[in-house]
Amino acid sequence: MPTFDPAKILPHQLHRVLLSAVAPRPIAFASTIDKAGNPNLSPFSCFNVFGVNPSTLIFSPSRSGRTNELKDTYLNVKEIPEVVINMVTFSMVEQMNLASTEFPRGINEFIKSGFTPVQSEIVKPFRVKESPVQIECKVRQIIETGDGPGAANLIICEAVMVHVNNNVLDETGAIDTTKLDLVGRLGAEYYVRASGSALFTLDKPVSKLAIGVDSLPEDVRFSNILTGNDLGKLGSIQTKPTTSEITNCISSYEINSLKSKYKTGDSQFIEEAHKMAHSMIDQKEYYNALLLLLATHKLISNSL
Repeated sequence: MPTFDPAKILPHQLHRVLLSAVAPRPIAFASTIDKAGNPNLSPFSCFNVFGVNPSTLIFSPSRSGRTNELKDTYLNVKEIPEVVINMVTFSMVEQMNLASTEFPRGINEFIKSGFTPVQSEIVKPFRVKESPVQIECKVRQIIETGDGPGAANLIICEAVMVHVNNNVLDETGAIDTTKLDLVGRLGAEYYVRASGSALFTLDKPVSKLAIGVDSLPEDVRFSNILTGNDLGKLGSIQTKPTTSEITNCISSYEINSLKSKYKTGDSQFIEEAHKMAHSMIDQKEYYNALLLLLATHKLISNSL
């Protein structure tokens, strides 16, 4: 596989690799203002939230990789250490893209891109009316990581007021991800829309013990049929089947149907059993899939 030594390739080449690999990234549509009162609006995908006590959001208006020039956003927060981070949805992505144009300093991107400025409650920069989530922030710290092309300038912010549009709330008052319709940044000119079939859920295992993938038999862990996601589901089960459950499963319809077609222990027998288990996992029958795999494993071991 190709390897890249950051010390031996040009910054723009490393930029292309990392921004394609570290993705998707949320977008901070940052509204700032200079000391003369000129608004600025620009998107940054080197952005995330890092804590809530105190609330900590960080984004980076990095130096230009081509010219090494500093972004207006960075210059503005040095003068007025405040920013509004507006979240970007699919319905506003084209206008956001227009706002990313490198207009001369002092040009109002609200006007250029057609967004509606709304007075903030605590900070001086304006909010973007079209964004369903607007976060007013005070800048706590700025970390300049270097002075060369592509060097990051980390803007560490604290949220002082959060505005959420009623249209993206569910019946409990929480943000409904399916209504939010956010977009994320990928490499090159690619974006991703976080809605529809792109969304999926996973049960959080934080508060639950799990048997772990390491407890599965070797023929299961290194199966050519079962995927890594399949193994993750099996490893998340909290309790392994008992010896009596496994013994009973050996006499099950599924096992008997396999035994009637294939010789126990043959590769085809194992492959078909794993296909059957994979299908069970797709149907969210995780425990039954594990039971079938353990019963198959026991049969194989006894036939050796």
